[in-house]
Amino acid sequence: MDTGITGECPITLDEPPLLSQPRAAAPRDAETSGSFPSRLDKANPKWNDWKWQVRNRIRSVGALQECFPELSLSSSLIEVAEKYPLAITPYYASLIRRMDDLDPVFRMSVPQAQELTDPPFLRSDPLEEESDMPVPGLVHRYRDRALVMATTMCSMYCRHCTRKRVAGTREVTISACRIRQIHEYLVQHPEVKDVIISGGDPLTMDTPALERLLEAIRSVPSVELIRLGTRTPVVMPMRITSELTTMLKKYQPIWVNTHFNHPQELTPEAIAACGALVDAGIPMGNQTVLLRGVNDDPELMAQLCRGLLRARVKPYYLFQCDLVRGVEHFRTPLTKGLEIMEYLRGRVSGLAIPTFVVDTPHGGGKVPLLPNYIVSTSPTHTVLRNFEGMMMSYPEPHYRTEAEAAPVSDCGAARGVWQVANGRVSALIPAGSERTTRRARIQARRPMADV
Repeated sequence: MDTGITGECPITLDEPPLLSQPRAAAPRDAETSGSFPSRLDKANPKWNDWKWQVRNRIRSVGALQECFPELSLSSSLIEVAEKYPLAITPYYASLIRRMDDLDPVFRMSVPQAQELTDPPFLRSDPLEEESDMPVPGLVHRYRDRALVMATTMCSMYCRHCTRKRVAGTREVTISACRIRQIHEYLVQHPEVKDVIISGGDPLTMDTPALERLLEAIRSVPSVELIRLGTRTPVVMPMRITSELTTMLKKYQPIWVNTHFNHPQELTPEAIAACGALVDAGIPMGNQTVLLRGVNDDPELMAQLCRGLLRARVKPYYLFQCDLVRGVEHFRTPLTKGLEIMEYLRGRVSGLAIPTFVVDTPHGGGKVPLLPNYIVSTSPTHTVLRNFEGMMMSYPEPHYRTEAEAAPVSDCGAARGVWQVANGRVSALIPAGSERTTRRARIQARRPMADV
């Protein structure tokens, strides 16, 4: 166990990745004693106090039903909550519009019976993070970057969490002993240039505690970039205080990656929280998880990505849901993600298009997936397809004589992929596309050229 900053830190096989003394149960506010519905009262003078939000999280099925009497309870819901802990901030609970899994916020935050159904290929740690943990609390998978699990606590426990094995089972924060061990490891491994601070959610830590960790990491000369992975702007935006942003500015360059999954989460409060971080000079990215029944719709995903850009948050990753026990009901086929990526291309700004990735099992890392835009290749030409289905012949560098070069035509009686691949036809353009129709209208409005 951690014996303090100056003491020894023995490591045993049975200790968890993060070691600290368990937090004492927080005292219940007067608002929470026998009056659960008051938690969702935005007129409460403490509503914008993030620590009040943490203390008043919905942590049990009983508290959930007192907040939402219309909720239909089942024995399986209680069983799920016992296996995978429940926590919802009053703020995030207030975003629920209907009490069933047709509501995306409900589906992401309220336990579901399907969490108990696990196919045999699922694992509690499918990314094998604990196998890539040279010191407790630090995952080193890619050569140039490492991930620090700063806490096991989140203000809201997502039902699709990739670390369901840890989240909420014991709410602890990284100790001074562990920080020292991580610091020593980073000093000894100067190839690590980028450190991601994750958890749990590091922004559930008190600002001074988070600063001690940032200070230790920033003091390593070889560390160039620090990233914070947090869902706090989404589920508890009042945590983004001036005290926090002022502290973070001291440790630049620092980036924040957050986790919006649905446009319903892009509230004025959440947008203001992101704005406060960006105004403090902290760039933001977003890591969306593709979730069945939440955001597996191309038009909805386009709406989310546009909304993120308006909030000055760059859509960074679209993650395929991991092979984690308890989340099978959220998983979609890989083809659904490819369909969404196909839809986004050409319909939203390139800035709004995330990279679709699969975080592969066995610690294999992230693999990007794209629709196939290469139709055919030949030694002289590559046939490319765009989002409209138009196929273009792209000439490769070559040094044929003029006599050997095939004539190029934009039309002809016989046109197919073979002709495009040979360079005999420069393009195959589908009739009636939105773009060709628009071009025809523009051409019709232009005055006829002088003859």
